[in-house]
Amino acid sequence: MKTKLIFVMLSIAIVSCQSQNKIEAVKDITLKPYPQTEKIEHKDTYFGVEVEDPYRWLEDDLSDKTKAWVTAQNEVTQDYLGQIPFRDAIKSRLETIWNYEKYSAPTTEGEYIYWYKNDGLQNQGVLYRKKGENGKEEVFLDLDKLSEDGTTSVGGISFSKDGSLVAYQLSEGGSDWRKVVVLNTEDKAVVGDTLIDVKFSGLAWRGNEGFYYSSYDKPKAGSALSAMTDVHKLYFHKLNTPQASDELVFGGENLKRRYIGAGLTEDERFLIVNAANTTSGNEMWIKDLSNPESNFVSMVNNMDKNHYIIDNDGSKLFIYTELNAPNGRIVTVDFANPTPENWKDLIPETENVLSPSSGGGKIFASYLKDATSLVKQFDRKGKLEREIELPGVGTASGFGAKLGDKELYYSFTSYIHPSTIYKYDIATGKSEVYKASGAKFDPSQYESKQIFYTSKDGTKIPMIITHKKGVKLDGTNPTLLYGYGGFNISLTPSFSLAHVILLEQGGVYAVANLRGGGEYGENWHLAGTKLKKQNVFDDFIAAAEYLIKENYTSSEKLAIAGGSNGGLLVGACMTQRPELFKVAFPAVGVLDMLRYHKFTAGAGWAFDFGTADESKEMFDYLYKYSPYHALKPKTNYPATMVTTADHDDRVVPAHSFKFAARLQEYHTGSNPVLIRIDTKAGHGAGKSTAMQIEENADRWAFMFQNMGIGYTEIKY
Repeated sequence: MKTKLIFVMLSIAIVSCQSQNKIEAVKDITLKPYPQTEKIEHKDTYFGVEVEDPYRWLEDDLSDKTKAWVTAQNEVTQDYLGQIPFRDAIKSRLETIWNYEKYSAPTTEGEYIYWYKNDGLQNQGVLYRKKGENGKEEVFLDLDKLSEDGTTSVGGISFSKDGSLVAYQLSEGGSDWRKVVVLNTEDKAVVGDTLIDVKFSGLAWRGNEGFYYSSYDKPKAGSALSAMTDVHKLYFHKLNTPQASDELVFGGENLKRRYIGAGLTEDERFLIVNAANTTSGNEMWIKDLSNPESNFVSMVNNMDKNHYIIDNDGSKLFIYTELNAPNGRIVTVDFANPTPENWKDLIPETENVLSPSSGGGKIFASYLKDATSLVKQFDRKGKLEREIELPGVGTASGFGAKLGDKELYYSFTSYIHPSTIYKYDIATGKSEVYKASGAKFDPSQYESKQIFYTSKDGTKIPMIITHKKGVKLDGTNPTLLYGYGGFNISLTPSFSLAHVILLEQGGVYAVANLRGGGEYGENWHLAGTKLKKQNVFDDFIAAAEYLIKENYTSSEKLAIAGGSNGGLLVGACMTQRPELFKVAFPAVGVLDMLRYHKFTAGAGWAFDFGTADESKEMFDYLYKYSPYHALKPKTNYPATMVTTADHDDRVVPAHSFKFAARLQEYHTGSNPVLIRIDTKAGHGAGKSTAMQIEENADRWAFMFQNMGIGYTEIKY
């Protein structure tokens, strides 16, 4: 009896900590008339086919006319969102969820240990350091003070080998164009001039003399956000000298390459250059810096496969390659004869996709097994020492360290486990929690499971479905289906603060591992490229049909989302099957498939997409699924909120502008079709905490309103 009384009192105490208030969706929101987007006659001819493009003028994203259109569209969108009665409640809940200390894994640079920390709602966080484990913590670089509104972020940071110097990249307003600042780490004094107009670059130090970086010639004034950038150049910047005198090391007009990346081996003997013209496949060049007279040596002279150097022991090189190994393997070769015919297997290819790293004199082979992590530790002779025991089924990352390190740090996460940092003893294989997550989330209340469904052509596709335990499969659950399906990128389980909103409301979050991604290696990637791109859309549509068939949801309660190439995915699927989805969120999408390669670095995406110029067959294929061109008059499309940003210089906002304009022209029915345009923001990286919360609050409010489900406030 006493035990029962205690249980009842405890239950009352728990309930008293959580109050719930249901805010219903509004039956009728007054939607302002869409801005009348001017149509200007413009036609392009492809292989004898005339293609109308009446909204071509929106490609001029810096014109006053386009800016006025952006303002008018945002006014309509914000007026609509402002009428949703639970929008502020969702925002308040997100601020509560977000408000806890977040840490990065530490790194040792010289005498100091460095780590990032965000107190909770800071827009950009802070880089801290201490001298040794027992040293006093101090702020090294306060990223939150780089701009008043949090729109300036650090896009990359690199320490010299002895830790006495650091170079970091600044992104302003989300742009891919960066500035580079160098500091003396001891007194934090700025060293030399700030570099400008750096893009798609790492920073690779050569001693304390200077560093290598990559960039393009800056486009002419007025076109910096959209003009093509296709001749990458590798420079060496010597400290305390003008940027104008930087040495061109590789690339340029005499060796045109669209992407060039450089790095040094840890002993700084070898400079490694990877060069490519598309996002898949690269040449590999090497130079012996210990010999002042040495020239670059070609290791791989074609761009058919992906390769990179992991590490070296003197002249012995450890290389990751997909040559004759679609899932990847590790080989060794001597610098004296470094070409592929001399490569010898160290860790052969397996059935799982490999992504290796090194540290502490070991090689860490991170594998993907059905889109989840499997990590094995090998010695330098290729002998398996152990399979690392991970905390569960999910995503483990960070298995890299310096040669002399005795331990490393890795993070583990899943859709229901907030990211936790572990310290790993390289000699013993023991892991211990270094920094647990402070997220206000109880994983025990939720479940996440992987299923396999059948796509249109019979291919089995994995999908992970996450929801509260005990959710009834009665077809009424609000569901968000997310996908990407491209560029050899793998979607692996990771915790998202934003998705807590959906899960708390009894919703379902589903992530499909579509073809075109890298979950099952090169063949899986190729099965979703060029003339096989429709496979990706079929996979996503089949995922939606599975969720409906198995009664997780219905078409009236199903939303789809994706960004960049995933924005293309959403745009293609909502135009091919508009009746299948209630809500669509194409974010920063590639939506004009006939012209994507005309802007910034878009031509580099041709490996995945093909181009409308290369053949009649490719043009016909792209024209058929291109979301901007596939929109049809007098069609009832899902409630749609297109999202983009005015400073996106990767997937230029013109894609979203033109798609939204035509969608508003052709759409019939009562579903709102809106565009939400961030200002002083780019493709997504470095977006401030405040902007992330605002965008997610708007997204959930839009979704719940259009599904007619309202929102239940949860307060503790």
